[in-house]
Amino acid sequence: MAKTFRTTRFVEFHDTDMAGIMHFASFYLYMGSAEHEFFRSLGITLCSREDESVTFPRVSAHCDFKSPAYCEQVLEIVVSIARLGTKSITFHFEMTHEGRQVATGQMTCVCCHVRPNEPLESMPIPVDIAEKLRPYVT
Repeated sequence: MAKTFRTTRFVEFHDTDMAGIMHFASFYLYMGSAEHEFFRSLGITLCSREDESVTFPRVSAHCDFKSPAYCEQVLEIVVSIARLGTKSITFHFEMTHEGRQVATGQMTCVCCHVRPNEPLESMPIPVDIAEKLRPYVT
């Protein structure tokens, strides 16, 4: 059975519309935040300040909204990997509040070299990173 990563997020006032319902764009921010926490939990940094680093920019993202989330609720976000390719990762996100499904989403990221003054260049996911990710593939 595949592992999952779990985190929570408190719905703050600035995440909502005037009716106190979580704004659709905030779901994408929550997915990005959960992805970052997931990478950090594995000891993988996404923001190296060295001369050359590896990063995972998003190339696709979507979210399906199932029921509203409201200001001051706590959402549980479960992260798994729907697909681990040679150069890309597709993350799957499940967001719930007290067991009620709120949203599901996916983001696909491509592994890239980041070099000063050069465009991003896709590359195979380094073996050590792929090994850390593999247990989370569903």
